[in-house]
Amino acid sequence: MTRSLGDAVLADIDRRLAAADARLADRYPGDDGRRQPVHTVYIPGDEYSATMPAAWGSAALAAANDAHGLDAIADMVGASGDTDCEPETLATLVENKLTTEPIEDLRIDFEDGYGTVDDATEDADVTRAVNALRGALDAGTSTPFVGTRFKCLEAATRARGLRTLDMFVSGLVDNGGLPEGLTLTLPKVTSVEQVEAMVAVAGALEAANGLPDGRIRFEVQVETPQAILGADGRSPVAQFIHAGAGRVSSLHYGTYDYSASLGIAAAHQSMEHPAADHAKNVMQTAVAGTGVHLSDGSTNILPVGDPDNVAMAWRLHARLVRRHLERGIYQGWDLHPAQLVTRYLATYAFYRGAFAPAATRLRSYVHGLDSTVMDEPATARALANVIHRGSVCGALTDDEIETAVDLPLSSVRDIALGRPPRSTP
Repeated sequence: MTRSLGDAVLADIDRRLAAADARLADRYPGDDGRRQPVHTVYIPGDEYSATMPAAWGSAALAAANDAHGLDAIADMVGASGDTDCEPETLATLVENKLTTEPIEDLRIDFEDGYGTVDDATEDADVTRAVNALRGALDAGTSTPFVGTRFKCLEAATRARGLRTLDMFVSGLVDNGGLPEGLTLTLPKVTSVEQVEAMVAVAGALEAANGLPDGRIRFEVQVETPQAILGADGRSPVAQFIHAGAGRVSSLHYGTYDYSASLGIAAAHQSMEHPAADHAKNVMQTAVAGTGVHLSDGSTNILPVGDPDNVAMAWRLHARLVRRHLERGIYQGWDLHPAQLVTRYLATYAFYRGAFAPAATRLRSYVHGLDSTVMDEPATARALANVIHRGSVCGALTDDEIETAVDLPLSSVRDIALGRPPRSTP
């Protein structure tokens, strides 16, 4: 075969693209394999207790029992129709989740959910929350992910927010150390400079507390239009991730602050408003390939009161959870114990419904079997990813995954992360 391009040309191209190659690898390293919780629960800082997660699980089960059980609710909200899984099986899986791990990610809130009080009161509440959290951590009853949301870095609240953050982090260090799943939330970010400032704060806290560099990471809450479109016409939210110097772990959409800042009437503020979808589309594009997670927001329509209102709120919540899962956003917020019922029913139905076709296609792809679909490596990763996520949250069992895919669960995870599977039968 005749070639016209010699080795010198390739060497020149490598030289020309070396800097671009390095930037791509640095800025878009891909999924690092961290577990992503299916939801985040915010609790006012003065209401948190070590027994709160279990209490929420019990309250969720009680609400389900008042409505004739989880299987009946699955039918009512349409979850059982999303999958070949029997309603009884879905109900059993969700009941187990609500009993053993009702909350995956907990934020002890000293921002909007807490309000503004005098310094002495907030100091006392932070100290009490740290002590309660330490008790839960020592007893093994804490949630897999836990942390705090402090007041934002705008001038009016900056000093108080950083004081609370310092007390929370330093208090945990002094009282047994930081939990593995520590998650800190920086709210209402309006500029890249605020993210850079938070990086400096994290470094200062590490130095003061003898922590290794990079130990403290944080999530950015996108609640302002300035985060989506800056005065210069660029998208600051994409810059947040890279200005975070590897410390930004997630972007969270704030439904109501963002909607209100655009002048949307309260009755129409929703996770599915076109303005919300636009913001989340920009955020989803910004995180792609970076390894940074993305979370949807919440609905404030709560399943409480008379049975008709409860049923309406459950249907709405289940539909919104399903909606963001279908759009590739695998996390949201929950505001009330009864929302855990539809959080897990809708989430588990989504993963169980996706499981059988994904397992069939992945098995054919890995083992070279005849198939009506010609999948590519990127699609194989997506197939493995939905199975792996379903496993992590408890929607799918290890045995059924390994049987259906004819692979060890570890190999499914490898494929989801874009790695060669460690072993095949």
